Amino acid sequence: QVQLVESGGGLVQPGASLKLSCAASGRTFSSYAMAWFRQAPGKEREFVARIRWSGGNTYYADSVKGRFTISADNAKNTVTLQMNSLKPEDTAVYYCAAALTYYPGTFRYPWQYDNWGQGTQVTVSS
Repeated sequence: QVQLVESGGGLVQPGASLKLSCAASGRTFSSYAMAWFRQAPGKEREFVARIRWSGGNTYYADSVKGRFTISADNAKNTVTLQMNSLKPEDTAVYYCAAALTYYPGTFRYPWQYDNWGQGTQVTVSS
């Protein structure tokens, strides 16, 4: 198991930036990838971005490409999501997730992830 704790959420105005962090502990060496998902009220959980521990390969949802950047610090077992040019539609609870099983392809589906954090609220509003 991998334990995940997110931090960094908050209330910001449109166009602002915010950085989310995810601290991982436990069997982190056994995870293949880390990702951020988000869920807005009344909507399904949505993929945001993914990074593989080995090699650092990244993948983004089209809705955040060019605005968000996911990165990982293997030594500190942390994953961050830098969010720039935030829009009201980015408002959601953001979740960090760890995948313990290898899957080929984009690694963008919630069922591919085994451990989840408690979530952190991001609100973009003027």
